[in-house]
Amino acid sequence: MKRCVVIGSGLGGLSTALILAKNGYDVTVLEQERQAGGCLQCFHRKGVHFETGMHFIGSAARGETLDKMMRYLEMDDVKLSRLDPKAYDIISLEGERFDFANGREAFIDQMAGYFPAERDNLAKYCDIIEEISSASSLHSLRHAESDEMLNVHYQTVSIDKVLDDVIGDEKLRKVLVGNLPLYAAEKGKTPFSQHAFIQDFYNRSSFRIVGGSDRVTKSLVSAIERHGGRVITNAKVTKILTNDTRATGVETGDGGFFPADVVVSAIHPARTMELTDSKLIRPAFRKRIMSLRNTVGGFCMYVKFKPGTTPYLNSNFYGYSGDTPWGCENYTAETWPKGYLYMHMCHEDGAEYAQSGVILSYMQMADVERWLGTDVERRGDDYREFKRAKAERLLDLVERDFPEIRSQIEDYWTSTPLTYLNYTGTEGGSMYGVAKDINLGAAARVSHKTRIPNLLLTGQNVNSHGMLGVLVGTIVTCSELIGAETIYQQITEANS
Repeated sequence: MKRCVVIGSGLGGLSTALILAKNGYDVTVLEQERQAGGCLQCFHRKGVHFETGMHFIGSAARGETLDKMMRYLEMDDVKLSRLDPKAYDIISLEGERFDFANGREAFIDQMAGYFPAERDNLAKYCDIIEEISSASSLHSLRHAESDEMLNVHYQTVSIDKVLDDVIGDEKLRKVLVGNLPLYAAEKGKTPFSQHAFIQDFYNRSSFRIVGGSDRVTKSLVSAIERHGGRVITNAKVTKILTNDTRATGVETGDGGFFPADVVVSAIHPARTMELTDSKLIRPAFRKRIMSLRNTVGGFCMYVKFKPGTTPYLNSNFYGYSGDTPWGCENYTAETWPKGYLYMHMCHEDGAEYAQSGVILSYMQMADVERWLGTDVERRGDDYREFKRAKAERLLDLVERDFPEIRSQIEDYWTSTPLTYLNYTGTEGGSMYGVAKDINLGAAARVSHKTRIPNLLLTGQNVNSHGMLGVLVGTIVTCSELIGAETIYQQITEANS
């Protein structure tokens, strides 16, 4: 039995550990925090539940891609609540609202209702998205049935370039990227393939996790343990040990040593490089990884509502101060925030009133870098005042779309990129890790393999963020050890 140590217990680390444990590996997951889960973590304040990262998922209806993956990963105990299929996303541009409907034809009909002259162009847009998604064997879970050339092309063309070519109406082009805070897209940089995968993922079906995203963590940890693995918290890895040819194990901050035949790092690639001084890692590779550009960070308001005051919003709401979703990451102190994403937590399926919600807006690490090096809850009164002032400004913007929201709030808590940095170790407090950039090509992408042959990478930086993006990366990583055909066969068997 081969010993595998997984560094980090986010979705990538836990799913990789489970697949390897199911295939005979002796797996140990080491997590530096007291709670497993990474961005799946939740927390409680005054009796209500808050998610910190993954707020909703897609393609989880029976027989769809994520549903198949969840069954393979033994998540039968994770309960889902479907978002409104007629308006799973709502985009608000200068007060004008546009609903996204699930399903190709419903989506086209809905958008054509707002933009009648664009019906044929909307069909072309959906055709391209379907071609890209179905051409990926990983995203469609059809082994050896992919058209790599199609995906390579759309990895080199920006979202706005494709939309400019396909969609005639300028406002419609902006509406179609109204949910770009889901992946922090940037004009002229983010590849259309990323937009296509995300649009396809959520347009098929969209759900919230009943009780919070930590239900996924609990399910995966339980499954890992059923297959003989273990997840150890409060175990910060401080060094990946190597000899002249390979990794031999890891050390933890308390002096522990975990020998390994395989080490899989599910943390940010830059953090991984800091853990090893192996000469097998070339200086040029190390320098490239350390200099990778990351997506923008986020400022979050976690809101507790007064009981019975706030009807449950079974949609995700994206509001903007101007007429475009583009460029919200570029702001001044006077223009922040340019946009926000507002969602309710699903404490029970079919809820009439919301207990809690989250409001998210972009924030650069530069805004809070003067508090770098301070500890959570010990950053000082000036940091608390900074967050309070930002929260009030954010509420000013949200009030344009939800005039009653201030009267409904009983209490709120906030986080910044510093919070993400502390809890997830992601570079610069980034929301989604390494940024995809067509201008950098392959230099902006992170392989699952390293020059240390038995040190592999997994997590959102290997493929993409989000539940499906991370799980696709997991398949890539695990395929290196047990073969893609084996994994596809097991997925098929788990769903038969």
